[in-house]
Amino acid sequence: MREAYIIGAGQTPFGAMPGESYRSLFTDAVDAALNSVPDGIDAGEIDEAVVGTLGVGGRQIGLSGPAVTEHAGLHGIPSTRVENACAASGYAVRQAVQAVRSGMADVALAGGVEVMTDMSGDAAKYWLGVSGETEWERLTGTTFAGVYAQMASAYFDRYDATPEHLSQVAVKNHKNGAKNDDAHLGFECSIEDARDAPVVADPLNLYHCCPTSDGAAAVLVASEDAVGEYTDEPIRVAGVGAASERVGLFQRDTYTGIDASMEAAAEAYDRAGIEPDDLDFAEVHDCFAIAELLAYEDLGFCGRGEAHELVDSGATELGGELPVNASGGLKSKGHPLGATGAGQIAEAVKQLRGEAGDRQVEDAELGLTHNVGGSGGAAVVHVLEREVGR
Repeated sequence: MREAYIIGAGQTPFGAMPGESYRSLFTDAVDAALNSVPDGIDAGEIDEAVVGTLGVGGRQIGLSGPAVTEHAGLHGIPSTRVENACAASGYAVRQAVQAVRSGMADVALAGGVEVMTDMSGDAAKYWLGVSGETEWERLTGTTFAGVYAQMASAYFDRYDATPEHLSQVAVKNHKNGAKNDDAHLGFECSIEDARDAPVVADPLNLYHCCPTSDGAAAVLVASEDAVGEYTDEPIRVAGVGAASERVGLFQRDTYTGIDASMEAAAEAYDRAGIEPDDLDFAEVHDCFAIAELLAYEDLGFCGRGEAHELVDSGATELGGELPVNASGGLKSKGHPLGATGAGQIAEAVKQLRGEAGDRQVEDAELGLTHNVGGSGGAAVVHVLEREVGR
């Protein structure tokens, strides 16, 4: 099976963009990805496209892949929509990698897009809620925040972590996001801000929750046969892992971990031939601050019940042993559902190329992205490696 390499990636700013549509946002992300290819590429050289989107607000649910790729100038190629809730474009990248590795494409584009800020709060809650189990979560009134609040409560009951650790995660991610021009909430906050904010779903408060955002991201994947035409310093897709789990939280064996994340990570590490200790940085799915704590454990960064110790140690801060969410994460960078996974990849590419500016991880050679759908019904993990002078 052929190796797959990332030759370019780009995204729009994430935030509230009332002057943009889902088509214009996706086009801007594709243009950014094309312009990021060191030796240049034309849209006509792309063989296939995969688009991740939930279709929030009911926009073009049918044929949403062709609706955005044709607008972006990708004519006459296979264009497919992937929907896996918040993990949609992470899975789109996985599909592009599969197309390249199988030989069906030499260059594939994967991306995602979502517009979420042009609706009422009740409508936004509805569209977030559709990623939960329908009969016993969404239709009985359980919110997205409410599901993660149950996970947080169970975690605090079982382990020594406290809501203070959630606030520490928020402070870290806002500090990183303040260095990111593409971030939705690109400002720092104090521990007092994060500790004393209004409650959203006890024990989660406002600063423990990510925003709903508009935005798009795109990634270009090339085969080992074609990569030399575009760059001599590609990013190798060293490992990919994906898994699914029961959609409803109440249906699972544990509230204090996400099995899909564990299984996806184990597969990605195995395919890459690495251990978690080999990583230089990670972008993890922190839709709520508790999700970042769970990710530390699910991805093997620490043992069970030890995530709060990792937070206290400073290891996950910029300059720490394993910086996590140097982009600001979903918490600060933002969370346009369908664009988040590809946006994580775009950040990882910047880090591996040394192009992340004030948030650059020193000597970054091996990074991980972790994208979760809903409260854990699906997860996908990518391990990316910088190659020089290929």
